[in-house]
Amino acid sequence: MARHQHTFVDAYDGMVGFGFSREVDEKSLIFYLQKFSDDDLITALVPRLSDAEITQLFELLSHLMRKYLSDDEYHHLFLKDGQEEDPGD
Repeated sequence: MARHQHTFVDAYDGMVGFGFSREVDEKSLIFYLQKFSDDDLITALVPRLSDAEITQLFELLSHLMRKYLSDDEYHHLFLKDGQEEDPGD
């Protein structure tokens, strides 16, 4: 079984938009981030980013994880420490 999941974007059938409600904003952000991290899209996009844009994006994501995740959560949720990938996947 793969260690990473992107199931929300395939299952979500609600509204995607920002500014309607906190709930819709949160679900829309999850939807956008999962679409953004799709292998085909991110492989096409990243080489086109400037060095400054790459740094900005990396620093923003790192800042948010440092601010809102404990060290244990970071290792478990982001690094997937201790979660072995099934070689059959």
